[in-house]
Amino acid sequence: MQDWAGYGAIVTGAASGLGAATAARLAQSGLKVTVFDLNADAGQAHAQSIGGAFAKVDVADPQSVAAGIATAAAAHGPTRILVNCAGIGGAAKTVSRGAPHDPALFERVIRVNLLGSFNCASQAAAGMVAADPVDADGARGVIINTASVAAYDGQIGQLAYAASKGGIVGMTLPMARDLADKGIRVCTIAPGLFLTPLLHELPPEVQASLGAQVPFPSRLGDPAEYGEMVDHITRNPMLNGEVIRLDGAIRMAPR
Repeated sequence: MQDWAGYGAIVTGAASGLGAATAARLAQSGLKVTVFDLNADAGQAHAQSIGGAFAKVDVADPQSVAAGIATAAAAHGPTRILVNCAGIGGAAKTVSRGAPHDPALFERVIRVNLLGSFNCASQAAAGMVAADPVDADGARGVIINTASVAAYDGQIGQLAYAASKGGIVGMTLPMARDLADKGIRVCTIAPGLFLTPLLHELPPEVQASLGAQVPFPSRLGDPAEYGEMVDHITRNPMLNGEVIRLDGAIRMAPR
């Protein structure tokens, strides 16, 4: 198993939800974590709570990403682990009441979710390539992207979101192949229904109804369970080029 304790890590969208749980879990494993988020107050507070650093980053802006990676490197040295959790939703049908899907909404979701993941992954990978290997296998780093079961089971109104997450699934294997000879592994996690801040806003009875749709365990996922999966992927050197559904065996219905 690979041990990354003491090395630098970046988690995007880490001020809340899956990203916050992931940042906390990696910090518990001894990594020096930099929190990327647009919410400066929440991001700085979480970074302080886990003994990490913070950078206000817009993942859809390559220059903002470059500045954030430089901040992380100054605080913790070369980044060895990148976890892309930043993302947005946006519900709209292909045609609704005779009007086509808003192209600006579609583009924004793609820019943040797909291009944002690409921007962070490609720039972090360049830094990893320049760093020395850390073990006999020649490992230099690990990149973990966040997709969604919507990549496979996109529901009505999830056109933009499903397309963005499908793109993340699609780039996993070629990115892993691109970086294999550099000692960098790439995996993607496709979570199902997790108790993120968005679902926290729903009434308890609605949360329970959603959780009951999960075959087993019949509940919403805990973000800490997502963080555990991230931690395992970083440690297991044979996990590479894989998309892992973390969903309790759910297959989403059309609506």
